[in-house]
Formats: sequence, C-alpha cells, structure tokens
Amino acid sequence: MLVPMSAFMVNVFKYQTRRSQSGGYDRALPTAMSALTGDVFIYNSLSRTKEVFKPITENKVTFYSCGPTVYDYAHIGNFRAFLTYDVLKRWLLYCGYNVEHVCNLTDIDDKIILKMNQDNKSLEEVTNTYADAFFEDLDVLNIIKAGAYPRATEHIGDIEAMITKLIKKGFAYESQGSVYFRVTEFKDYGRLANRDFNQDEVGAGGFGPNERRGSGDKENARDFVLWKRCGEHEAVGYDSVFGRGRPGWHIECSAMIDKLLGKTIDIHAGGVDLVFPHHQNEIAQSECCSGEPLCKYWVHNGFVNINNEKMSKSLKNFKTLRDIATTANDARAFRFMVVSAQYRGPLNFTPDTLKAAISSLKRIDRVIGRLDKLARGEEAPTAASDTPRKALDLKEVMETSVEAFEKAMCDDMNTPRATAALFSLIGAAEKAMKGGLVDGKAANDVLITIRRMDQVFGILYTVPQSYF
Repeated sequence: MLVPMSAFMVNVFKYQTRRSQSGGYDRALPTAMSALTGDVFIYNSLSRTKEVFKPITENKVTFYSCGPTVYDYAHIGNFRAFLTYDVLKRWLLYCGYNVEHVCNLTDIDDKIILKMNQDNKSLEEVTNTYADAFFEDLDVLNIIKAGAYPRATEHIGDIEAMITKLIKKGFAYESQGSVYFRVTEFKDYGRLANRDFNQDEVGAGGFGPNERRGSGDKENARDFVLWKRCGEHEAVGYDSVFGRGRPGWHIECSAMIDKLLGKTIDIHAGGVDLVFPHHQNEIAQSECCSGEPLCKYWVHNGFVNINNEKMSKSLKNFKTLRDIATTANDARAFRFMVVSAQYRGPLNFTPDTLKAAISSLKRIDRVIGRLDKLARGEEAPTAASDTPRKALDLKEVMETSVEAFEKAMCDDMNTPRATAALFSLIGAAEKAMKGGLVDGKAANDVLITIRRMDQVFGILYTVPQSYF
C-alpha cells in the first residue's frame, strides 16, 4: 500500500519554493524522491507473471539493456525499446534507487561488414557514424544516457576468456576454426522462450545475425556460434587461441554483463523479438560459465506496427526516427505516444496517432504556460478573494492525482493509467484557472506536482534544434 495522504503530502510539498526577484516562484528539485512504502511490481518474462521488485543489493539496481547494431539509423521499433528502458530507469530513480545502467553497442556484425563493403568504408567509419547518430536520437527524445555504452570490439579479450571457460567446462567445442555452444548440455534451454526443444524439429534453434544457417561443422543444428572463423584476407577479424575470427552475437552481451555488472544482475531489458534466440542464448552461456542465474527480472517491450501491419523492410513500411521526427513537436509527440502506451503490448503507429499526441502535448504546454505566468506574478487571477478557500480543492486533486500516478506505475509501469492521472490534474487546473481560482502559490504547487510526475514521463523538455 501507499503511505497515507497526510504523510504523502508532507513529502510532495517538501520542495524548496522561493521568491525570485521578479516576484514569481522558482521551482527546485524535491528533497525526497518518493513517498512510496508499498511494493513495486514488474512483469518478469521468465516467470510470465508480475513479481514484487526486490533488487539483489538494497537501494541499488544493476540494469543491462540491448542497444543498437550500428550499421544504419535506428528505427522507431528500436526507439520504443530505448524509451521503455528510459521510463523504467526514471521510475526506479523516482522510487529512490541508484541505477547502474549499461547499454551495449553491437559494432561487429555481418550487417556492418556488408555496409563496409557497400560504402567502401572502414569498420570504425561505419560504426562511429551510426553510433553518433544514435546518441543524437537519444538527445532529441530526452532519453537519460546509460552509465556506459560498451562496444563489442572493446571486449574481445573478455569474450575470448568466457569462450575458453565454456570449452573447458564442456559446454562449447571447437570445429574447423569456429566455436559453438552445445545446446543439449544446458538442460533449461528454452525456458525464457517457453519452448520445449525436445518437441521441435532439428534445426529449430539458435541462429542469430552472425551465424551461417545449415553450417556443416556443428555437432547439432541447434548449436549456436560463439566464435566465427574468418579468412586471413577478410576485412574484420581478431587473432585468438581459437584462430582468426570474430565473436558471435550472443556471447558479446554475456561477456560485457559479466565484466561491467557482475555474474547476476537485477534487470535485463530488450524488445520481445530478442527473447529467442538472443536472450535465451545469453542465459545459456552466462549460467553455464558462472553457475549462477544471469538475471532476476527480464523486461521485454512489444512491437511497433505501421498502420496495423508489422513494420518490415519487405513491406516498405520501415520508419526511422528521422523519417517521422521532422520538427521538435514530432519528436516530443513520439516520445509521449510511446511512454503513454502499455509497454508490453503492440503499438500501432499512424500519422493520426502522432497528431493526437501533438494535440495532447499542446494542451499540457498551454496549462503549464499559464500556470508559470501566475506563479511568477506575470498574470493575476480574476477572483483572487476566493482563492484560499478554492485552492484546497485543487490541493486535493494534486494529492489524488499523484497517488493514482504512483499506484499505476507500481503496477508494472501502467503508463496509460499514470497518464490519466496526469490529465486529471491538467483538467482540474484548467477549470480552476478559468474560474480565476488559482493564485501564485497554488499555481506553483500545481507546477511542482506536474513536474514531479514528469520525472518519469520526461515529456517536458526543450528539443535540440540542431537535430533538424
């Protein structure tokens, strides 16, 4: 349960409010992040149920999320995932946790090598170009940066060491210069994906973008590559104890998690398309190597559809953020559209949904603009004499709105209900201002409450104009 209203309001209004020289009110950050004393629930893809969130270490959360493969501009499906990570991180920060977040960049991959050949550029030229673009996209969407963005090419030694350990323990084998993971040796294989591979046809498992389907040098068609051999004259390769080659897709994340966050982490996040094979294979590698669980809570977001069709290049409905965000309003609206939707379900993108998001943001901006003028003394209420009595009603709306917001977020980040709580306060403020019933102090309190909720939504920001 949440704390009682009286205690909650003590915390909400523990903001430092001071008069500026112009006679208005300036707003500062809260002195306490949250008044929550009850349970926070997160849907765990591994157990397929909502679970009470309890990190391994009190007040600290270790968090790993899958980042982009930097060979092209990220598409809006990718950014739905990155925005989901952002809301989750903001919510954990709101709840008072210290969050240690790592997001990888896949900078060695067959798609990257193909791009190098097409554009006649080096690996660094291709990956740096699109990594820089990725960080620009994060800024335009107001996404809080991770603490680290490791690249696979920076961890070749760690990858080699993990593969060597898996070979020694009998979970991996060398074959014709490549190294493969023995899927049959991991008895829990398929649990995350909820698949029984004893019932599947041979060849049903394990392929990722760095693998050759039907490779004849495997013991079993389900085995997946850890180290992929390459010829002496191939553009990208690394010398190792296994011979010249490059890492498989799955082992990169396992090695970086172990190096930067430890053997067992609190949260691993990614798109639902990564459940199998990528995340299932991460579990197999990491747990066979360490003998410990890789992760407590697996968080996966749903797909983005375009006009009710799955987004794909074959359908020619593939959209990058740069395709749809041609103005600052577009960028903020895309963020709002994503963060206000239930993260686990499919999200349908159409021009109309973006327009609706723009309209909602304009309404919020109008209310904030007028509240700010009232708070700064630049505008006076028309019925100031009634304000002390009527302001109490608005205070009650602030109480109930934030309580509803926090209850919604505690329920597996139910942002549709959290958004409804925000708009209940927006509507009440509109009505009160229309009746001239909001003085400077009341306006300032409403602004503080809106911005408190926006610590999680992240929709009130200035978009970098240089992006456009």
